[in-house]
Amino acid sequence: MTIIITDEDVQRFLSMEECIEAMRVAFSDFADGKAANLPRMRYSVDTETLNKRYLANIQAGAVPIYGVAAVRAGSRFVKFEEVDGKQRVVHNPDPKNWTVIVLYDLDTAEPIAFLHENYISGIRVGATVGVAVQNLARENSEILGVFGSGAQAGPIVEAICSVRNIREVRVFSPTEKNREKFAEKYREKGLNIIALPNPSMIVPGADIIACATNAAEPVFDSEQLEHGQTLVTIVNSDVNGKRVEVDDGVFERASRVVINDWESVHANVQVELLEAIKQGVLREEAVNTLGDVVTKRAPGRTSSKEILYYKNNVGLGMQFAAAGGLIYKKMQGVSAKLEFPTDWLGSDAKS
Repeated sequence: MTIIITDEDVQRFLSMEECIEAMRVAFSDFADGKAANLPRMRYSVDTETLNKRYLANIQAGAVPIYGVAAVRAGSRFVKFEEVDGKQRVVHNPDPKNWTVIVLYDLDTAEPIAFLHENYISGIRVGATVGVAVQNLARENSEILGVFGSGAQAGPIVEAICSVRNIREVRVFSPTEKNREKFAEKYREKGLNIIALPNPSMIVPGADIIACATNAAEPVFDSEQLEHGQTLVTIVNSDVNGKRVEVDDGVFERASRVVINDWESVHANVQVELLEAIKQGVLREEAVNTLGDVVTKRAPGRTSSKEILYYKNNVGLGMQFAAAGGLIYKKMQGVSAKLEFPTDWLGSDAKS
């Protein structure tokens, strides 16, 4: 039988700590040549719907230690709007998320599960940030500054607080109601979190800065960065549109930049990185992959003074394989789950 893994199932069967470990294994195995991953494929087309553009997002990868391969078939609309004079992108402006993730058994090649994408997408990004912070941030990091209060910001805060002893979280987003609601939610979870009214108050004195926004332009001035800080961003640019959360000064001030995947930089024409290299503000030799950092092929933090920048430059299909395979295994002993005959999905290859 093939099962459907809902957002509720993911929340029930995958903790942040487990997901961080799954991402560490996936990136380590990828660096070792044991896991497989293809650069994501995206395309967008105009539609008859006013101010909305259709975007497809396809990712594929496998992590054999978890026994599965994954294909994420993304389907959504995006639109741009102006907030306080700055361009922001709105993903999934419709109330339903139609993106699905298919898990295939590496022993039989059969489709064993279909996953809802909403919750697992956020937790695997947060968990991957957690792996990066484990390897890049100072051990004594205590203050976290966050730009953004949306769906991606929450898992990133949870992941960073899982790997570092954070005593204060500062958050800013342009809409007061949203940032106050976000702060209240995490206060109820026991965090000392402060919603701040001005973006200029986030960076000074913070040990870790995380950008998890829908911004299309820089959210702070890189001149604010201080020695010893670790910076995290999740926005990236490709041929479907250029979006940035930080200015080029970050590349100049950072001792090293860590990304998820080099092949994707070129395959997806990630202009933010490619233009910085072309213009000489970023040295290619100063860029390492997360897998190489995890496996010690590349350095993590070597000094308490250096500024390190983790750029989550691309989502990888292997992330869904690792997390999805872990959830699938844990659900095998659960009787109350959605399922249907696997044969419905197969056809006779001999006919």
